[in-house]
Amino acid sequence: MSPKTVLVLLTTVVASAATLAPAVAPAEGADTSSTLVRPSKDPFYRYTGAKPLRKIAPGTPLKTRQVTVGLDTQQTPLPAEQILYRTSDWRGRPVVTVTTVIEPVTGTAAPRLAAYLSFYDALSSKCNPSYTLRGGNPGKPNQKLTDLEQGTVQALHAQGYIVTVPDFENQRLDYVAGPESGTSALDGITATIRALKLGRKVPVAMMGYSGGSIAADWASELQPRHTPWLNLVGTAMGGVPVDLRHNLPYVDGTPEWSDVMPAAMIGISRAVGLDLKPYLSTWGRKVVRTISHQCIGEFSGEFPNLTIKRLMKPRYADLLHVPVFRRLLDRLVMGTVPGHPSAPIYMMAGNSDGTGDGVMIAADQRRLAAQYCRQGVPVSFQEMNGLDHSNTGVAFLTSAMPWLASRFAGVPAPSTCSG
Repeated sequence: MSPKTVLVLLTTVVASAATLAPAVAPAEGADTSSTLVRPSKDPFYRYTGAKPLRKIAPGTPLKTRQVTVGLDTQQTPLPAEQILYRTSDWRGRPVVTVTTVIEPVTGTAAPRLAAYLSFYDALSSKCNPSYTLRGGNPGKPNQKLTDLEQGTVQALHAQGYIVTVPDFENQRLDYVAGPESGTSALDGITATIRALKLGRKVPVAMMGYSGGSIAADWASELQPRHTPWLNLVGTAMGGVPVDLRHNLPYVDGTPEWSDVMPAAMIGISRAVGLDLKPYLSTWGRKVVRTISHQCIGEFSGEFPNLTIKRLMKPRYADLLHVPVFRRLLDRLVMGTVPGHPSAPIYMMAGNSDGTGDGVMIAADQRRLAAQYCRQGVPVSFQEMNGLDHSNTGVAFLTSAMPWLASRFAGVPAPSTCSG
């Protein structure tokens, strides 16, 4: 299945759950889709306070506004709040980003906080969930995926959770920069707890598939040190890119997923301040120029059968042995954060061809689950034989939501760990 239709099958899964949500009128004075401007031009996304950002603690809410989510979709419009909060980039520098918070009809009574980590896979702010959830136009190639995310958020809301959806790629759109995404996700959760005055004992769960699993896994690994006070009850993730050193050769030259490679290179290079131009061929520079302002719905299939060899100058064609890229990819291997996750994990991997789901490596995910097991983390791991990335996503959401509900209910987490 082409990435242009990846996860579209999930629509029926989340739509049925979302219909459980009671109809709620948009908040008085809230925005409408006709008035939206992109985050890059929206002053709400800029911090203008007198206090230097470096002197403000990560996860601090800086300002809020009332908005409406679900506009221009088949979903029921819901009132929501957006929070501009302080976080950090991969290099530890203070930055700001936004999370979107939807409360249930019960408000903050007996709260349960679900962080939905989007697979927005973006190099442009037009696909930021804080924009698209409000009805912002991501462009036709990305619309089906953003509609699906609307449905997913509505389905979580229908379960009675407070739902927070952070723009964890931050404003520079540092796609695939795992440590940064994990930190930003945790800071978005912290900002939500502080803004809503929920208290530190509020139970929190995280869920992310594919690009969202990058934030989910890194957040689960970073949480014990970054936010040790957080009452994290579980993390559900699926379609996980555990080791990009293995994903790159797997998708290299394929008709469906090969153009994810330059997109990932752009996002990672933004995060670390690396100029890609000296390494790229003339054609490679054209590819990078083209997709540097796109999202996955556009760049997937844009350059089918793309190869690293053609993308790079000849002396850099063996990308995994170019020192600067090798060092970066080494730093992005999941399971390398000192310590281990503090909360139970649900993980699902597809395996349609004996190696993986077309983009994610099944054995890598299996090994990561086994590593967490050895560290004493309760892990429920499922490998879906015969399913590609899209169909694994259907299975993931179908089972991840009940798994989260059990964690919120205090039911002991099931485990597939042996021994």
